Amino acid sequence: MVGLNKLILVLFLLIFINSILSVDRNRFKKCDQIGFCKRNRDYASQTDKLSPYTLISNSIDRSVSGYRADVINKENNHLFNLQISNYDEEGKIVRVTLSEKNPIRTRFDSSDDVILDGVQHIDKIDNNQLIFGNTKVNTNPLSFEFYNKGESSPFLTANGKGLLQFEHYRNKDDNNEQKNNDTDNNKNDDDAHLIYDNNNDNSVYKKMNDEDAWEENFSGHNDKKPFGPSSVGLDFTFNGAKHVYGIPEHASSFSLKTTVGETDPYRLYNLDVFEYELDETMALYGSVPLMIGHHKGQTSAVFWLNPSETWIDIEHEEEGTHSHWFSESGNIDFFILFGESPKDIMRQYASLTGFSMLPPYFSIAYHQCRWNYMDMDDVKFVDSQFDEFDLPYDVIWLDIEHTDGKKYFTWDPKKFSEPEKMINNIASKGRKMVTIVDPHIKRDSGYYIHKNAEENELYVKKENGKDDYDGWCWPGSSMYLDFSAEHVRDWWSEQFDYSNYIGSTPDLFIWNDMNEPSVFNGPEVTMSKDLVHKEGGNWEHREIHNLFGKWVHQSTAKGLSIRDEVNRRPFVLSRAFFSGSQQYGAIWTGDNAAEWGHLQAAQPMLLSLSVAGISFCGADVGGFFGDPETELLERWYQAGAYQPFFRGHGHLDTKRREPYLFDEPTPTIIRKALRSRYRLLPYWYTLFYESTKTGVPPMRPLFFEYPEDEYTYNMENQFLVGSSLLVKPIVEKNRNSVHVYLPGNQPWYNYNTLTKIEQSSPQNIITEAPREYIPVFLRGGSILPRKDRPRRSSTQMASDPFTIVIALDNDFSAEGSLYIDDGFSFDYQQNKYSYQSFTYKSRTFSSRNIANGYDCSLIGVERIVIIGLLQNPQSIKLQQENEPPILLNFFKYDNNITIIKKPPVSICSDYDILL
Repeated sequence: MVGLNKLILVLFLLIFINSILSVDRNRFKKCDQIGFCKRNRDYASQTDKLSPYTLISNSIDRSVSGYRADVINKENNHLFNLQISNYDEEGKIVRVTLSEKNPIRTRFDSSDDVILDGVQHIDKIDNNQLIFGNTKVNTNPLSFEFYNKGESSPFLTANGKGLLQFEHYRNKDDNNEQKNNDTDNNKNDDDAHLIYDNNNDNSVYKKMNDEDAWEENFSGHNDKKPFGPSSVGLDFTFNGAKHVYGIPEHASSFSLKTTVGETDPYRLYNLDVFEYELDETMALYGSVPLMIGHHKGQTSAVFWLNPSETWIDIEHEEEGTHSHWFSESGNIDFFILFGESPKDIMRQYASLTGFSMLPPYFSIAYHQCRWNYMDMDDVKFVDSQFDEFDLPYDVIWLDIEHTDGKKYFTWDPKKFSEPEKMINNIASKGRKMVTIVDPHIKRDSGYYIHKNAEENELYVKKENGKDDYDGWCWPGSSMYLDFSAEHVRDWWSEQFDYSNYIGSTPDLFIWNDMNEPSVFNGPEVTMSKDLVHKEGGNWEHREIHNLFGKWVHQSTAKGLSIRDEVNRRPFVLSRAFFSGSQQYGAIWTGDNAAEWGHLQAAQPMLLSLSVAGISFCGADVGGFFGDPETELLERWYQAGAYQPFFRGHGHLDTKRREPYLFDEPTPTIIRKALRSRYRLLPYWYTLFYESTKTGVPPMRPLFFEYPEDEYTYNMENQFLVGSSLLVKPIVEKNRNSVHVYLPGNQPWYNYNTLTKIEQSSPQNIITEAPREYIPVFLRGGSILPRKDRPRRSSTQMASDPFTIVIALDNDFSAEGSLYIDDGFSFDYQQNKYSYQSFTYKSRTFSSRNIANGYDCSLIGVERIVIIGLLQNPQSIKLQQENEPPILLNFFKYDNNITIIKKPPVSICSDYDILL
């Protein structure tokens, strides 16, 4: 029997792997195959509708606790609770919730899982018509308008098109009810309009009687809905904004396109989609229901707090952008965020869902991965070849084949018999290792993880709420932990303790894959929606689906944090995500392909993730599926060096593609790309730290820094790293020159040559893009910290001196900053870090220590490079407090570059250099 089961498993996986050579669209639903999506879209297509939702005027309670009122659906007389709260001193974060007043079943509320502890509404009373000074509620039909103070036109409206919809829970026998008994007390209220219109053939309430309201079938799977239809929907109009962004994850344009009348809506439903198609609105691995609208002088956002399956229709019109949101379950719960610039939105959103965690220093360097390095000798050889060819890297990864029969937290006893020795060998060079730990558990009575979870009833249940659910994934028959329950998440965290994960060390970190969750034999390669999360509150899976991957990520990060007495920061890569995932680690764009189109798609996908708060993100270099041609691989490394998360990865069936395997000049070109990343690690680390305070991502679209420049609003083929570097990846074959747009009114410098672009900005230029590098430009007015000495890994660079590059603007001024800490612990949260401010003004370079909680006095400055001087200095002096001035050695170059060599200062000291 055991042999037969193994044969079945092998055949199943062969069929599955063959099927994922390209995406099979028949395995994934379209809108017209989903009941609630059809109903909401059909309703939106009606031209003669009038929203049936009305606010009952005599129910309004406007007090220091916020704004509360009752709302009635006049078609069925069902009552709802409306609450409006303020989350910001200036009233620029407004929360609106609408929930059933007397439901037959409590709906899932994701607030505790997404909104930070301690975030409360700020009470404020206004005596005028506006709530909190900016929100207007129209009563019949119910709608909302949001204003900037002093302006007469709203920047955003909700239910302006009348698409509000709330399908209340019901018993099937009551589906023909005409009114709800809860409305009896309101029958004399003129605003209630309690008469149910039996003659209204367009009634949405009547349309709920179709078959898919109570059960649906797809690809042989039956989804039962014991409480009937439960979707919620609402429209939002971004007035004046012709571009909207966000709602990842989709392999689509950065500026979101019109879907109404064109294609399916954008779908948010975490799915394992292999070798996904491009320019598509179909769902991928993660979801962030945040949409940002921007135009001159105004940025606003809608944060739709709902983890169930969600679709968003978009329609661009001259007066602005309309969006229609509808989710399968949950309450209507949304936040309106607004400010003068996109950076305001980033700060507000992070204040609600969490600022990004500061990643450990090694994790922002280069990662080398493959499915799979086959044994300890293979790992040792790859590591040695990177050294032999002088290719820096920090982390080597092991995929599922390193385990004992796909049992996570174990090692193959033959191929990886001495894991601690292997990890320690890697760590001796300052490097780390990552192993994969997926959330599906092999159903094997001899597997201690499964046995413990089964005995403690930690698994998701079948629809009957009693029996453990069993699906298929890489191990074959697999069980799925109920991560909706806090005690299950705590149990998972404990498995990363060194006493449980035998063979792990402090230099081992984790990769969570397949956590959408992926179920090979499930509907749409995931869990059935009618499964029961009994341990977490008896919720149906449909109610919490998009949170599952975040919970896995969260509990894994916690496990790595608590396994040490030393408070080391974790590193965990996750494929699935939701709002708030930025607190726990990195995200990557999943199973891309070795094609030029996928390299091109990486930029808009990563920008969409970045503006949705997922700042530590990347796309696998070279493409996961297929064998990249040499030029594509070179260009991908060059682009990947300027992505927040930088990893090379390849599928089991692809050819080995480690850089040293190629003929010259490819190893040299890739070495140059890798070194360009390592040189800029101090700048990247500073950006990541600043993001923990501001919410602004390191990788950002041009309009984040140039919000008044309309030309940048639709730009996705170039991006900024911080405010200083503009990057233009080469994403087409045989390209040796390219158009670049340089925004703003300050000069730009070619970062590769440090030469000034001799034209005024803003401007479009044609620039060279030789095989050796991609176009990167340095903004005038920037001061860039670097470390230029080549090393094997970032750890070996810790004591190296800095290079400071000063690029002068039109006023011959510049500014910058540098953040330094120990690179691995949480001590920075107790102010144990150094933060340095740099300025150049009036021919004086000044360095000032703003925070000195970390001792970096032994780290020096190797050189200071000044570009953009019109006149070369005749002498340069160093001035330090209570010290006589010192003449410094320097060199002058014809292209207005001055280099000061080895000034006798530490990187974190206070000093002035006078030219």
